[in-house]
Amino acid sequence: MYLKRPAGGLAFCLFYLASCFTNKYVLSVLKFTYPTLFQGSEVLSWLPASVLFVGIIYAGSRALSRLPIPVFLTVHSAAEVVTCAFQKFVQKEQTSPLKVCSVLFLLVAAVCLPLCDTQLDPNGYLWALIHLICVGAYKVFHKLWKPSSLSDLDQQYINYVFSVVLLASASHPAGDLFSALDFPFLYFYRFHSSCCASGLLGFFLMLHTVKLKGSTTSGQYAAWSFLAKVITASLSPFFFVMTANVLTISCLVISGVGEALLVYTERTGT
Repeated sequence: MYLKRPAGGLAFCLFYLASCFTNKYVLSVLKFTYPTLFQGSEVLSWLPASVLFVGIIYAGSRALSRLPIPVFLTVHSAAEVVTCAFQKFVQKEQTSPLKVCSVLFLLVAAVCLPLCDTQLDPNGYLWALIHLICVGAYKVFHKLWKPSSLSDLDQQYINYVFSVVLLASASHPAGDLFSALDFPFLYFYRFHSSCCASGLLGFFLMLHTVKLKGSTTSGQYAAWSFLAKVITASLSPFFFVMTANVLTISCLVISGVGEALLVYTERTGT
């Protein structure tokens, strides 16, 4: 079966949905767009991945504040293009035609999406592109890096500690520190509660992600991750404003088909 361990998988989907919605609310509805304040031996050898992790959350926050959730997730999914290209052209690995087809679907959807967007936000797509590159590079580094003692939980702990230190220290030169002082909802309870909820949900999502990866195969985890994205993207228009036309919806569907094929190739090993 594609979706084993339903309790753990459903908990992962729930925290994925809640975390994504909460972040979108803080970034787009409250318009708190200062990610340096919002996010925050073998250990040394893992630091390049932590730098990429900072790029992922910083660029991702910037992109999510400007783009609808389905659009953001579509571009995010295209990061698989980076890992597939690295495996095929650098590591010279054999890639099945079905996997190539799925990656091409993801690439076409991500490239055509800004061309079909009637409310094109160039900065939003630029940040999304940077996010995509960082996600792809992070996945490549994770595949190449062969740890002897660092667990997935250790890696995430280093990532979060490093991101807090780096983003906090960068908040002043980036101008986010003083800009945040003028934030209109700075002293409102809904802003404080949303930020606290975002942090807690992100933490629990990370724990459930590590737990799910450790208790399932890569194909099963990919299936749960895909399901979480579909649920989140499908429900988001009911909570956040999104303007879409037939071409935009077509791009989202093409991306979904591409990721579904990718899940199938992971599950079957083809």
